Amino acid sequence: MRKKIVSTRKFIKPTFTYLIEKKRDGGEFTHDEVRYIVDSIYDKELPDFQLAALAVAIYFQGMSAQETATLAEEMMLSGEVVDLSRITMPKIDKYSTGGVGDKTTMVLVPLAAACGVVMPNMNGVDEDFVISLIDKLGSIKGFNAEMSLDAFVDQLRETGCVIAAQSKEIAPVDNLLYEMRQYTATVPSLPLITGSVLARKLAQGAEGLVVDVKWGNGAYIKDVEQARQLARSITRVGRSMKRRCVALVTDMNQPLGDTAGTSLEVKEAIELLKGGGPDDLKELVLKLGMEIVRLAGVAGSTLSAKQTVQRHLKDGSALERFKEMIAAQGGDTSFIDDPSKFPEAKYVRKLPAPKRGYVHTINAGMIARGVQLLGANKKGVLDPAVGVSEIKKVGTQVKQGEPLMMIHYNDETKLETALDYLCSAYRLAPKRPNPPQLVVERVA
Repeated sequence: MRKKIVSTRKFIKPTFTYLIEKKRDGGEFTHDEVRYIVDSIYDKELPDFQLAALAVAIYFQGMSAQETATLAEEMMLSGEVVDLSRITMPKIDKYSTGGVGDKTTMVLVPLAAACGVVMPNMNGVDEDFVISLIDKLGSIKGFNAEMSLDAFVDQLRETGCVIAAQSKEIAPVDNLLYEMRQYTATVPSLPLITGSVLARKLAQGAEGLVVDVKWGNGAYIKDVEQARQLARSITRVGRSMKRRCVALVTDMNQPLGDTAGTSLEVKEAIELLKGGGPDDLKELVLKLGMEIVRLAGVAGSTLSAKQTVQRHLKDGSALERFKEMIAAQGGDTSFIDDPSKFPEAKYVRKLPAPKRGYVHTINAGMIARGVQLLGANKKGVLDPAVGVSEIKKVGTQVKQGEPLMMIHYNDETKLETALDYLCSAYRLAPKRPNPPQLVVERVA
């Protein structure tokens, strides 16, 4: 239950119309006004039509760093705040804006624990692009991401790692505001994204935050400059809230790794934890992992951070932590020892290259849509066996008829529609393109 803070200053409650007009005209809310807005959303005293108008006004006029920090803090205090003070290890979480084939969190959570860093990770809907992390891990028999906050803390204390579904007890005002942002097409608002991320992650007990801001056709943010602005916004506001924060702006104009789906992606994450895995996924896990251990103070220099992360990937300790986490959440760890136990599709066929050339561009969003069409049922639940693998990446030379990817499916009636998207995702050219830069910028 939200604990209302009574200000010692006399505060005359403004009308909601006044607040909407103030923001519409470019004004800046005071701390008391932000608190009043959050209280009113929590108490359902702010009518939906006026909350919608307020969200639109913020979308167009923005908010200052101080306004955003106040919003984040007040939304954080609108629900339960997890107390991890009894855990002596540093608590650093990771947030991603979501992208096609992004399975880094599955690797980073146990990897951080192996390095001596606790990651209190709850996965929100804004961190998923078409396929959720919780759905991916759900392909492991018995795995359960739903848990109480007490169970969340207990597991962190025992294993140092957890991947849970977002609790409704955490920042409930943010949940209400996010729902309105979806209705009013204001989800991309940078201050509202910033406030939402910090409110939830700090309420979950994080002392610091590493952010992966993805941009491109396989992410929600399509423009690299907007991604840079969001990275700066989160790190700047995080600092003003006295929290350590660093962000990487990363390219998502092609899938990350060699697979897209549910069980296929989990198997790829396991492969990485066993010392293998595709180069681009390995590179991003290494760079994000280095930021986590440096932010936590576990490693000082860039070199020692790199060596720490690489050592725990190679010696099997990260894999063991992953197994401990899966077991603690009811999952069958034999799936990790023997990935052939994962559901497998009845049919596997190649997507042939229409001509000889180099992969010039890939529309990752089309690939995600194709996978969704292949496997989703009437309720929107994705078949865990469905997906694509062996994805040819930008710059790869292919011969005519050579597979651009392998398609895994169970329902032949869905194949034709999905193929339209998968075929259209690729553009071939006679000359080799310059390889895309995976990490565009580091913001700290």
